[in-house]
Amino acid sequence: MKAVTPNTSTGRRTPRYALISAIAIPVLLIGQFAMVAIVPVLLILVGALRDARIKPLRWWAALLTALYATPLVIWALRSDPAQSLSKDIHPVFVGLISAAALAIIVTLLRRRGSR
Repeated sequence: MKAVTPNTSTGRRTPRYALISAIAIPVLLIGQFAMVAIVPVLLILVGALRDARIKPLRWWAALLTALYATPLVIWALRSDPAQSLSKDIHPVFVGLISAAALAIIVTLLRRRGSR
């Protein structure tokens, strides 16, 4: 008889896209690819709203999205914006966004370890 584990049999395993996206956000911001970081931010937001496996992360996803959207909107609305968002984003925002992504990573890994 085959052993049944909670992660594989119920389909409640932490989605890999959420973990990879949360790791990619600070890497992209620090690597000066801040505009590309919109993709993993949106993946986490949409995943938290639609995927039942990471629904408990809704508040963290909303915070992450708000923190990312603030410098993006400021950059877009400036009369003389920098050539890229990476050059215009304040380092404090990079730190706050990275901290929110780190909180999501820790939450995902703790949920993964408890199963």
